[in-house]
Amino acid sequence: MAEVDYSTLKKGGFMRQKQKDNFSLRLAVVGGSLTAENLKKIAEVAEKYGDGYVHLTSRQGVEIPFIKLQDIDEVKDALAEGGCKPGVCGPRVRTVTACQGNRICPSGNIDTTDIAEKLDERYFGRELPHKFKFGVTGCQNNCLKAEENDVGIKGALNVKWKQDACIGCGLCAKVCREQAIAIEDGKVQVDYDKCNYCGRCVKSCPTDAWDTESAYLVSFGGTFGNSISKGEYPLPLITTEEQLFRVTDAAIQFFADNANPSERFKFTIDRVGKDKLYKVLKEAYDG
Repeated sequence: MAEVDYSTLKKGGFMRQKQKDNFSLRLAVVGGSLTAENLKKIAEVAEKYGDGYVHLTSRQGVEIPFIKLQDIDEVKDALAEGGCKPGVCGPRVRTVTACQGNRICPSGNIDTTDIAEKLDERYFGRELPHKFKFGVTGCQNNCLKAEENDVGIKGALNVKWKQDACIGCGLCAKVCREQAIAIEDGKVQVDYDKCNYCGRCVKSCPTDAWDTESAYLVSFGGTFGNSISKGEYPLPLITTEEQLFRVTDAAIQFFADNANPSERFKFTIDRVGKDKLYKVLKEAYDG
């Protein structure tokens, strides 16, 4: 019998189980979104080739346990019929997670699904010294816990008060949790040093007295495993998609160029120096 290449199988999403010649198959799920067709096919495969159930992972993934070694090729073909494909494991860019964003959620400031799909297309499966995770969350409610990721993207609203449309109700100041808004002589004053770009002022305004621009806050170096670290925000507000991807390109290239094998991004930053990373990021930010 030919020797089993477990490393290649793991790279393709088939993770060894305790049970001999059984694998838990991790599927590629971008931004937590699956179609009804996907779900039907996953259920069919779990019934026919697995043990009749699936596991939902902490990163919005779906795993089908108890796939038999001899069925792996059939399983991949069957899943492809339903628009599904295996995910990845090991030292490479993992599936991008995302909340529902402004397509669905009233609090959402950005189209998280669109950003997640573009990140996935740009980076998914890229070989790196260690695993690398992206998380996209729509607003400061931070449902996706952006700072837990190697790169976390948080939706923001860049706001500017429109005096002509304002009726002076003061509701924006009341709902601002950062105390960044004050009413002085009937005018709204925004302290942008305090503003976290949550957009609550805009969403509470009865007269649309704000000009707004969707934007991004990006954190770097988060981990949430054996070592827990919160990603940091070294850059100002990112206001265009082009600028966002310049920055993410720079971050992932810095990791590829500087990381030791089996070293997470956080520890590469600590070893090489934050200043060196932040210089690279700022250059990308400025274009």
